[in-house]
Order: sequence, then C-alpha cells, then structure tokens
Amino acid sequence: MISTDLFGPDMLISYRGHIAPEWIDFNGHVNVGYYIVAFNLGSLGFLDAVGLGRTYPARRGGSTFALEMHATYDREIHLNDPFELHTRVLDCDSKRIHMYHEMRHADEGWLAATNEIITMHINMETRRSAPFPDDIFKTLDGIRRAHANLPIPSGVGRTIAIRRPRHAAP
Repeated sequence: MISTDLFGPDMLISYRGHIAPEWIDFNGHVNVGYYIVAFNLGSLGFLDAVGLGRTYPARRGGSTFALEMHATYDREIHLNDPFELHTRVLDCDSKRIHMYHEMRHADEGWLAATNEIITMHINMETRRSAPFPDDIFKTLDGIRRAHANLPIPSGVGRTIAIRRPRHAAP
C-alpha cells in the first residue's frame, strides 16, 4: 500500500508498478487476465494496509474471498508503462467490502481500466462467512466514511449487456 493516510478524502494508491512482458498478448497490449492480476495486487495492497492481507490468515484465522467483480478496459496500456492502482471503499458491512479500483498511467494520469469487486470475510477454520473483527471493521468503515463524498464513478453497478434501441430486432 502506497498511500499513508487511510482516512483521507481521496482514493488510496494501493499499488505502483510497470507493465511486465508476460502481461502482453498477441495484440501488443495487456491481456485481459493480467488486468485482473494487477487489480488483485491493488486489492492485496489495500488489504495489507487495513490488516486483512497476506499475514492475516496466520495471525487471526480469517481471510477475504472475492464474490463478484466487474472490469472495464478503457484505454490500452503497453509494455513497461508505469501504472498506479487507486482504490476506494464504496461500501462495507459486517462481512463484506465493496471496492473500486482504477488503473491509471502513472506518469500521464489517464484511465486505463477499472475494477469493481465485492469481497467476503471468511473464517478459515470453517471456510464460511464471518463478521470482521471489530478493529478491522472500524478501520474499513472509517475509510468508507472518508470516501463517501467522492463522486460515484460512472461504471459502478453497471450491468453487462448489448444495448439495443427499444424497437430494434435482435
């Protein structure tokens, strides 16, 4: 996690990196699967910062599992391009986090892709959903409140479909 002020009013910078050669596909840009890899690095950076990351299962017996995600691909990003992942908490409750990530070109600032994800807190012994520990939920809810005044990104909650005029035949 790059950002140091978890409770600031701006999206958090959860990861910085460069587009790796193995991420490039036959079209000369990042393969769709590697966007998800990159977004997962942002999720891990965020989860590490709030105490739910890589050491959490061993330390406290819990983890988070992805329930659902949606990605958009807004502009091609290429080999060796520097990128940043910006993360915000859209919502959370006692067991879930609704996060939103933006992948931005680190030098030029343009939006390359977005990722919306809901994760569930899991008790690793029972492998069932369980409430967050109170201290973790307090941190998550504080970030949610800090991000509450940010505008909702246009793609959040979007469904996937081919949009057709009402009277058009398939």
